[in-house]
Amino acid sequence: MYKLVRALFVSFLWLIIFMIGLTAKSQNNIPRPEHPKPQFMRDSWINLNGQWNFAFDFGQSGIEKGWFSDPSEFDMKISVPFCPESSLSGIGHTDFVPAVWYHRQIDIPESWRDKRVILHFGAVDYDCRAWINGTPVGRHYGGSVSFSFDITEALQEGVNDLVVCALDDIRSGIQPGGKQSIAYDPAKAGMLTRYTRTTGIWQTVWLEARPESYIESVNIVPDLDNSCFTITPVIENYRNGMDFNVVLLSDEGEEIVSKKQYATQNSPVILELANPEVWCPDNPYLYGLQFELLDGNKEVDVVKSYAGLRKFHIEGNKFFLNNEPIFLRFVLDQGYYPDGILTAPTDQALKKDIVLALEAGFNGARLHDKIFEERFHYWADKLGYLTWGEYIDYGESFDWSKTQVFLNQQREWRESIMRDRNHPSIVAWTPFNETIRGARYNLETHRRAIIETYDLTRNLDPTRPINDASGYVHVKTDIFSIHDYDQNVESWKDKYQSINPNNQEKAFIRYPEISIPYNGEPYVVDEYGGTFWTRDYANKEQQGDSRTQWGYGKTEKQVKDLIKALTSVLLNNPNIAGYCFTQLYDVEAEVNGIYSYQREPKFNIEQIKEIFAAPAAIEE
Repeated sequence: MYKLVRALFVSFLWLIIFMIGLTAKSQNNIPRPEHPKPQFMRDSWINLNGQWNFAFDFGQSGIEKGWFSDPSEFDMKISVPFCPESSLSGIGHTDFVPAVWYHRQIDIPESWRDKRVILHFGAVDYDCRAWINGTPVGRHYGGSVSFSFDITEALQEGVNDLVVCALDDIRSGIQPGGKQSIAYDPAKAGMLTRYTRTTGIWQTVWLEARPESYIESVNIVPDLDNSCFTITPVIENYRNGMDFNVVLLSDEGEEIVSKKQYATQNSPVILELANPEVWCPDNPYLYGLQFELLDGNKEVDVVKSYAGLRKFHIEGNKFFLNNEPIFLRFVLDQGYYPDGILTAPTDQALKKDIVLALEAGFNGARLHDKIFEERFHYWADKLGYLTWGEYIDYGESFDWSKTQVFLNQQREWRESIMRDRNHPSIVAWTPFNETIRGARYNLETHRRAIIETYDLTRNLDPTRPINDASGYVHVKTDIFSIHDYDQNVESWKDKYQSINPNNQEKAFIRYPEISIPYNGEPYVVDEYGGTFWTRDYANKEQQGDSRTQWGYGKTEKQVKDLIKALTSVLLNNPNIAGYCFTQLYDVEAEVNGIYSYQREPKFNIEQIKEIFAAPAAIEE
């Protein structure tokens, strides 16, 4: 009898272990399972990535058909958070889609019954609506920023139906879309620097439990000179008598200092540091932070975060990091992936792109025509990688026959700054890119739009310099940036050897008739190179076929020699503050990367690093 009981117990124990293993395996199989907001985390959250029911809505008749309350016609499956154009989604449909629908069931934990339940979206392109059990819970415009809906009042006991619809019309002229192509096949259409589109959900979807009163957001401002952090909270459903407590932790989790004060709206908490650790590329030290909302002795809400103590500023024509001059050795990063398009297949893929750039001699990146997801900024913070935050503007934002464009740009740009301004790795903002079309269309409207956006950016974040419009036409700017794909070394030298803040009239400006003059700001060639080379063209005395591929160059040696010659001119000029090389990796038909689209090295990376990491005159 004892042996039988023992055998049954052992069998039961193994069954429990097996079920735990299945659960763990199931969780591990969820795509992108990591927390999407590592700088603002609560313990109570549920990742909703994975298999959802899905339907195309080519006639945009889903609302009329009542799909929000009856998703029975959703006849496909999709793997969220990957867009339907991507192979990782399980669909791979690359033609234009005006509307898409999603459905899945959610079950709210018993422990959340007295909480506010928040539905989060990392990003949905472009016009997103959501329903719970047929009840509308929110709508958001903007294809690249994070947003959330409070779904508490629409929930019912047991299983709930979540339905999401996304409308997307990249060809409308009012919807900023970055590098997404407005042609079905960008290569055949000659649009070689545009890529496959993204429709619908393309970042993590997740649920979060919050108390009735909670910490809505926190602005973290590092002050290196005064050895302190200024922490400013926004409290939702504030009640008189509440306290806001901040705990600063070492990178090993040990408490350094804490400070408590009344949780008055927008009232800053100043944390002074006796022995500050500075964040820099060589030592990206991150302090842990814990924010606590207290009601007497009761802990109402707790949020975990982190911060880096660093200073980035401009003096004259130089950039300074932590009061030391620094040359920006940037590379253009488009944030595209062969299998996920705009969505990285894994969290490690985000980290890998940064590691590849560092290995090639760069100290940062211009995040080009894309608002990168928060996990990328997390890895940049962890690895000491400098970036410019940029909007998804590639010329569309100045179709002034459609005035809604500017409103869309302003709203989404504001949301992106508010989301990302706590990251120490972001050192500047770039709200526009190559605005030559808008300037030529209506110079005065263009001027007003740039000034208003510059002022908005400055009001939201006075701690970082602003590159008003990368590339061609400046109106009001802290940085003077230039795009130049000149492949002639001699004419290149002639243009950039004359850059001097004491002789500003000689500065090279692409369109001087419509741009403000150079006024002694840090001068950055923030797009150059574009050097074409693939193994198919190795040792061939010919350029790439301009009809199907874009870039400059011939043989591998010629390309490396050209990169070195162009880069050396910029490094050796004490009046040039930085460069941004095009680009880190190939993207579809644009084959001018240091790495292939699959992130394989195209050159000897040690030799490439010697070029880009060579000493810069401005740092001496």
